[in-house]
Amino acid sequence: MIAREVLAVKERLGLAHLELTCLPAEFHFHPDRIAPAMDAAIAKAKSDGHENIFVGYADCGTGGLLDRVCEKHGVERIDGPHCFAFYQGMAAFEAIGDSDMTTFYMTDFLCRQFDAFFMKPLGLDRHPELAKDYFGHYEKLVYLAQTDAPDLEEVAVRAAGMLGLAYEKRRTGYGDLEPALARAAAGPR
Repeated sequence: MIAREVLAVKERLGLAHLELTCLPAEFHFHPDRIAPAMDAAIAKAKSDGHENIFVGYADCGTGGLLDRVCEKHGVERIDGPHCFAFYQGMAAFEAIGDSDMTTFYMTDFLCRQFDAFFMKPLGLDRHPELAKDYFGHYEKLVYLAQTDAPDLEEVAVRAAGMLGLAYEKRRTGYGDLEPALARAAAGPR
């Protein structure tokens, strides 16, 4: 879910030596698959001779299982419970705290993949009346914009309207992702 953003940061910081390996984005629908897949990916990377490995996943619903995998292999991951936190920056996310408790977040990725990640899997393309069942407890949609792309913002605005939510845009850029990748590229601490 953050591959495009990792590649953009990699290019911006001139980190040509970094290699990116991705797990399927749909694992976010099944967080129990993240830790075992990451365990296998890290083991493979190590067997391929990679020594400095950084996990670009936040916890993403693994309930700490991803941290156990990282500890097992002696690797670090990006801080945070999810990308919504690290895109805003952990300090900003923590300061917002409970005021965002009823917020449905979208990122550039989720705007690009709105149909594939929400409309079709939830059946909203066939049964839009289900939106109230799925999203009725939310009050606002916050688009955490990594880029200034009017077409992506248009998706977020339409999604807020369809879901009956207030709309807010926060221009976050890459948040804590950029400094985390810069530290990872510098090598072990």
